[in-house]
Amino acid sequence: MLSVVRSAATCGINACLIDIETNIENTLPNFTMVGLPDNAVRESRGRVITAINNSAYIYPNKHITINLAPADVKKEGSSYDLPIAIGMLASSGQLGEALLRDFVILGELALDGSLRPVHGVLPIAIEVRSKKIRGLILPRENAREAAMVEGIDVYGAASLREAVQVLGTNDGIAPTRIDVDKIFSAEQSYAEDFADVKGQENVKRALEVAAAGGHNIILIGPPGSGKTMLARRLPGILPPLTFEESIETTKIHSVAGLLPPNAALVAVRPFRTPHHTISDAALVGGGAVPRPGEISLSHHGVLFLDELPEFARNVLEVMRQPLEDGKVTISRTKMSVEFPAAFMLVCAMNPCPCGNSGNPNHECTCSQIQIQHYMSKISGPLMDRIDIHLEVPAVKVAELSQKRPGERSSDIRARVVAARKIQTERFKNRPSIFSNAAMQTREIREHCMIDAQAGELLKMAMTKLGLSARAYDRILKVSRTIADLAGCESIRCDHVGEAIQYRTLDRNLWLA
Repeated sequence: MLSVVRSAATCGINACLIDIETNIENTLPNFTMVGLPDNAVRESRGRVITAINNSAYIYPNKHITINLAPADVKKEGSSYDLPIAIGMLASSGQLGEALLRDFVILGELALDGSLRPVHGVLPIAIEVRSKKIRGLILPRENAREAAMVEGIDVYGAASLREAVQVLGTNDGIAPTRIDVDKIFSAEQSYAEDFADVKGQENVKRALEVAAAGGHNIILIGPPGSGKTMLARRLPGILPPLTFEESIETTKIHSVAGLLPPNAALVAVRPFRTPHHTISDAALVGGGAVPRPGEISLSHHGVLFLDELPEFARNVLEVMRQPLEDGKVTISRTKMSVEFPAAFMLVCAMNPCPCGNSGNPNHECTCSQIQIQHYMSKISGPLMDRIDIHLEVPAVKVAELSQKRPGERSSDIRARVVAARKIQTERFKNRPSIFSNAAMQTREIREHCMIDAQAGELLKMAMTKLGLSARAYDRILKVSRTIADLAGCESIRCDHVGEAIQYRTLDRNLWLA
């Protein structure tokens, strides 16, 4: 007897439906599985047989053929355990087939018949809705995540027996319902606040400018100056995630298996801080079956690279294309997968190998050649994509002893949101541009006009401070953001002057 059960597979951050065809014949006992299954899928035979027997059903000891269609799509993972078991029960007459086409089924089986959570549920739920299928049957721990997609029935089952019950009598099992708006608003909070930071007012201001314009930023200062502490608080002043951004971010984390059990949504901007020993594949994404890397996990958030010169040069170079395009394309022999990667890059580094260059409290032991070699580990093309360079001095003792708290992140965020609204209106006819940092030459010439006084100041900076040619457009873009924060339609001389101060590396010619 032949039965067909619907399941699904993820490809990148999207999903496609998989038909699991099960045919049982009254011939010599055998078990055959075809349709490009990987080892985890092939091993499901042992789990499925034991789970069926331990759930008080009868394993059909006959000739069983299972086909995973379409056969040209690689099937990987353990999420096919439950639909394979359901297919066997339907083909052996232990379960009616009336509702099989109404649901997409997925889940990993334990040997006792209970269900374990799987990855990539949210994109599968979105695909189910787009195909106008009634709903999903999946492990209970994944139900809240799938229920974020309205318009489908999501049944969270704790075991194989409960999944069969949904497809049979359905007594006592109701679809999972959640208040999407309540969850989205309740989870939009950050534990870390700028009010905890003592001193460093100039750095806070630079981070506010970076957040307002979406500018990448690098912080240069001695150990203990608060670079990491400040960077961790940057997501808290970025504009709140929209629901659409939250869904897209959640899809990436779901596919990567990083959502906590029973979690429904990523409602705050991600902050990822990989160790400097990370490989290029782990940063950009990859694998035999491509999975998102750190830059995609930072989508709509912040990627923080501490001790930047310690990263391997080839690792840093792979970021150049994602920083320009906002996406990553990973090609393999049989597939090509695209992951979104629109993130803010925040870097931190010491001014020299020992970290004490320019520190009045400690003597630097590095030679000029050592400092130049240290700084040369960062390529010019990568620095081209960083708008703001800022020195972070050591914090003074008097500032550390202050009892008065600093400005709260919520107050800074209000100014950032107001500046972003100005930019949204400015680029409303150019959907590919969301902030000042994304402006190209055409937009810079149109929206970054400066008067004669500001132009003279910029010219003087270019010649007397030794600023590089690549700094010119960066200064104009940052000046535009500073003007937006001030609510000014035109860029004034003081806006340009502040932007010039944010080009430390050009000014010191450390990368020459």
